[in-house]
Amino acid sequence: MERLDLTGQVPDRLRGGVIALGNFDGFHRGHQAVVGRAIARARANGRPALVATFDPHPVRFFTPDAAPFRLTSLDQRERLFAAAGADAMIVFPFDAALASLTAEEFVQHRLAGLSGVVTGEDFTFGRGRGGNIGVLAELGRRHGFESEAVSPVSEGGETVSSSRIRQALQDGDCETATRLLTRPFAIEGIVQHGDKNGRKLGFPTANIDIGPYLRPRYGVYAVKGRRADGTMLDGAANMGVRPQFDPPKELLEPHFFDFHGDLYGERIEIEFHAYIRPEARFDSLEVLMEQMAIDCDEARRRLAQLKPGRSGGR
Repeated sequence: MERLDLTGQVPDRLRGGVIALGNFDGFHRGHQAVVGRAIARARANGRPALVATFDPHPVRFFTPDAAPFRLTSLDQRERLFAAAGADAMIVFPFDAALASLTAEEFVQHRLAGLSGVVTGEDFTFGRGRGGNIGVLAELGRRHGFESEAVSPVSEGGETVSSSRIRQALQDGDCETATRLLTRPFAIEGIVQHGDKNGRKLGFPTANIDIGPYLRPRYGVYAVKGRRADGTMLDGAANMGVRPQFDPPKELLEPHFFDFHGDLYGERIEIEFHAYIRPEARFDSLEVLMEQMAIDCDEARRRLAQLKPGRSGGR
């Protein structure tokens, strides 16, 4: 699958394609319905199937001081879109130039030459959110493409949304997040050198900077780590500021069971499968070590209960 950063129209080789248009952060069940519809239309008509996303997220552009909220990185979205069957991922850099375009200018300068555009029913676009699905349909008639709006997907009587998933993760509810995403929430990053506290305690960890991702509830989790070669590692991870040690430092620190290799400098994706307990400060390192052993046993038990296939795909 191609990945293109575009500040203009789609290239000639992709003209006539059908594009799914949205942020698609998280690529949850609702997003999958939009992208799936675009791909189905493209395949039925022998057209390229495209998925567009924005980076940075418009919220980050308009509110740069907003707390971290991302559910997926661009690399993760690229893999998810490819697995869904897209031929190309279009990244529209969201900058001042893009933010200044009116709805009609956005269609003229970004969507010209396409045969179809598929969005969710709540999609808005253009300066001041001047465009919606009605405006898109009218502009499509004028500019030669068909538009389609896909209805929201519901689960448990509520609409599946990124905000609902974020709330579940902030509550430590991995099960709900996994169900809505159709895979576990996962943070991907480079394993970095740390203070070696885990190694000294007998529980070496692979320290990962959380970056722009949403912060799930601080605490200990049952996790799986996916290496670049697809190898999966079971483990327990602390997500938070390590209250036992000074100074406080926010990190994701997975400990992988029965693993003795070197992960430094490796990119790894950590899947959050179950919340075990909140972060805590203990009376001594000995008590902490005892609790870590208990946490690992509980993580092993939780992971052993997972249904086959409950891991995110590349």
